[in-house]
Amino acid sequence: MRRLDLLAGGAIWLSMAGPAAAQSLQDRAVAPPAPVGESATTPVAADQVQFSAGTLEYDYNADIVTAAGEVRMTREGDRLRADKVEWNRKTGRVVATGNVAVTNPQGDVAYGDSIELTDSLKDGVVDNILVVLERGGRIAAVRGTRQQDGTVLLDRAAFSQCPVTDSDGCPKEPSWKITAVKVTYRPDRERVYFDQARFHLLGLTSPALPRFSVPVGEANDTGLLTPGIGITRLNGVELVLPVNIALGQDRSLIVAPHLFSSELPMLEMRYAQVTQLGAFSLTGYATSSRRSGDLSDGFTTETERALRGYLDGKARFQLDPNWSLSGSLRMVTDRTFLRRYDISREDRLRTHVALERIDADSYLSVAGWAVQTLRVGERQGMQPVALPEIDYRRRFTDALLGGTIQLQANTLAIGRRAGQDTQRAFVSARWDWRGITTLGQEVLLTAFGRGDAYNTSGSAATTIASYRGLDGFQTRAIGALAAEVRWPFVGQLLGGFQRFAPRVQIVATPPTRNLAVPNEDARAVDLEDSNLFSLNRFPGYDRWEDSSRLTYGADWSLDLTGVAISATVGQSYRLNDRPTILPNGTGLSDRFSDIVGRTNVRIGEFVTFTHRYRLDKDNLAVRRNEIDATVGTRRTYATVGYLRLNRNITGLEDLQDREEVRAGGRLAFARYWSVWGSAMIDLTDRAEDPLSQSDGFTPIRHRVGVAYEDDCIDLGLTWRRDYQSTGDARAGNSYLLTLSLKNIGR
Repeated sequence: MRRLDLLAGGAIWLSMAGPAAAQSLQDRAVAPPAPVGESATTPVAADQVQFSAGTLEYDYNADIVTAAGEVRMTREGDRLRADKVEWNRKTGRVVATGNVAVTNPQGDVAYGDSIELTDSLKDGVVDNILVVLERGGRIAAVRGTRQQDGTVLLDRAAFSQCPVTDSDGCPKEPSWKITAVKVTYRPDRERVYFDQARFHLLGLTSPALPRFSVPVGEANDTGLLTPGIGITRLNGVELVLPVNIALGQDRSLIVAPHLFSSELPMLEMRYAQVTQLGAFSLTGYATSSRRSGDLSDGFTTETERALRGYLDGKARFQLDPNWSLSGSLRMVTDRTFLRRYDISREDRLRTHVALERIDADSYLSVAGWAVQTLRVGERQGMQPVALPEIDYRRRFTDALLGGTIQLQANTLAIGRRAGQDTQRAFVSARWDWRGITTLGQEVLLTAFGRGDAYNTSGSAATTIASYRGLDGFQTRAIGALAAEVRWPFVGQLLGGFQRFAPRVQIVATPPTRNLAVPNEDARAVDLEDSNLFSLNRFPGYDRWEDSSRLTYGADWSLDLTGVAISATVGQSYRLNDRPTILPNGTGLSDRFSDIVGRTNVRIGEFVTFTHRYRLDKDNLAVRRNEIDATVGTRRTYATVGYLRLNRNITGLEDLQDREEVRAGGRLAFARYWSVWGSAMIDLTDRAEDPLSQSDGFTPIRHRVGVAYEDDCIDLGLTWRRDYQSTGDARAGNSYLLTLSLKNIGR
C-alpha cells in the first residue's frame, strides 16, 4: 500500500513514555560513492574490482593493499567510498574506515564509521550504520550486517520514512519513527521487518508491538492494514480491522470487519484490479440492524430488523486512443443505510454505463443509466431508467461561408416501473460564423434547425400537467436564427487596464409545439448570467424557448496590480406577445425579463468574491442572491456561501424557493497546527416554501476540528453534529480521531 490511514485505533496505543534509545537518522557528512570511471575500450570482467584512491601502498609479503584519500571500489554494481581501505587479497577481507558509504545495485546507500566486508562488496559488518533507501526511508542502527543476497540485519535500530530536515535545510526529528531491537531489511521483497518494536509519534511512544513489517516499495502484499476507530450516537464505538489479501501485483481484496459496541458487526469488502486497458473496483457492505419502514410516502417511526447493505462499483477502460468504456454501480437496500453508517449523504444514487468514442471532430456515446431515490416521500417506481441513450455529434470547420457546422443525432428511451414512459429521437444542424469588422466589433451569426419525434405513454402518472405531454406519437420542428454583436473597448484606469464590451443579440424563432411532448430534462429553468445569451435558456432538449427576443447587456473588467474585477449585467425583451410556457417567477415569463448579473473580485491570492443576482424588472426586488467569498491564505482562511431564491413559484418541485448559508474556516496557530470548522444552516421558512420543515433558522450539520499536518503525517480530531433525523438515521454527535502516515510504502 502506498499510504496507510490510521484512525484513532492506532493512536490509543501511544503512551507518554519517553522514546527508546536509537541511532540518529540524520544525514551523514559524506556523499554517496560515485561509479569509478571505466575504459571505453577495455571491458571489465564480472569478478574484477575497480579501484581508485589518492595514495596506494602494497605489502608484497602479506599481499595487502592499503589505499587512502577518497578511496573508491566498484564490483558488479556495488560501490564503496571511504577515507581509508585495507584489502587483504589472500583472504578477500576489506576493512574501510572514515566516512564510509556503500551503495548496492538497487540504489540503497549504507553509511557507517567503519565496515568490514568481503571483496565482493556484497556482505559485511558496519558499525554505526545509516541505510538510506532509494525508494524513500532510512534505517539507523548501532551495528548492521549485510548478507550476500543483499539482506541487511540491524541491531538496536530506528526506521522512518519522514524527512529529517525542515524547509530551511536544518535537522529535525522525524514526526514518526519505529525503533526495534532487531530490524531486517529485505530488498528482494521491498519490506522492512521489526522485532520487539515500538512506534514513536510526536514524542509519544507505544508499548512493545508484536513482530510486523512495512513496505518500502510499491508491491501489493497480504497483511493487516491500520485499524480505525470512531464514535457515533447510534452505533456506539466503532472499530475497523482491515486486512489486505494480495491476489497478484495488479489486484487485491480488502476485508474489513466493522465492530460496534451498540450494534451487530458489519462486513466491508473491497476488490480492485488494474488491467492493461484500465481499472475497476467493487465495494460492498453487509450487516443486520433495525431499519425504518417504507419512507416512500413520508416519515415513519416504525422499524424492523433486516439484512442491509450497499454496493459501489467503478470502472473505466481506455480501449484505444479514441474508444473508452466506463461505468458505475450504486445500489443500497434501503434509504437510511448510508447515513446510518456514515458512508454517504447523497439522496439519489445513479448507476450508469457508457461507451464513448472521441476524436478531434466527432463524439459518439452509447449509454444507459438508472436512479435509486433515497428521498423521503418519493416513490421508487417513479424514478427513470434510461436505456439506451445514444448521442452522436460531428463538427465541420471551414464549412459554409467559412463557418462551423455541427450535426447531432440523439435518441433516448426512459422507462418507469409505475410512471410515464418516453422515447425521444431528434436530429439537428447548427451553423456558427464569427467575424471581426473594421471597427473592431465581434459579430456572431447562428442558424439552427432540429426535428423531434416523441412517443409517450402513461402521462397521467405525472402530477404536473406541464411536464406530461400527449400520449402517443408526436413530432415537432424547431428553428432559430440569431445574430450577436460585441464591441469591446480597452483603456487605462487607475494605473491599470479596463475593458468594456457592450453586447446585443437578436434571436428569431417560430412557435414550437412544446406542450405536446413530455418534459424530462428541462424542468429546472431559471434566468441566470450564464444562460442570458444562450440560444435556448431551457437547460435540456425537451423544451425550447420559442419567443423571438432581443437581449442586451455588457461585460466590464479592470486589471490592476494584484487586483482583478469583472462584472456582467443584462436583460432581454420578447419581440412578440404570444403566450409563453415559461413559469411565472423564472424571470422570463413577461416580455421584459428580469435583470441578471455577476460580479467577481479577486485581490491577489487573499480575497476572492463572487456575487450572482437577479433583480425583479418591476420593483428591483432581489429574486436571486448568491454570494461566495473567501478571505485568507491557504493555511488561514474564512469562507462563506449564501443563497436565497425568492421566485414565488408554486406547484413546481424543481423551482421551490430556498435560503441557506454555508460557512467555514481554518486558523493556523502554529507551524503545523490549525483549528477548523464548517456549518450549514437552512434559513428557509414556510413563507418561502410551504413544504419546508425549517423554521427560518435550522442547522443542518456542523463540523469542528483540530489538525496537525506536516510533510509526513496528518493528525486530526473532529466533532460533527447532524441536526436532522431521517428514519433510523438519527441526529446526534460523532467523533473521529484520524492519523495518516503519508510516506508508508512510497
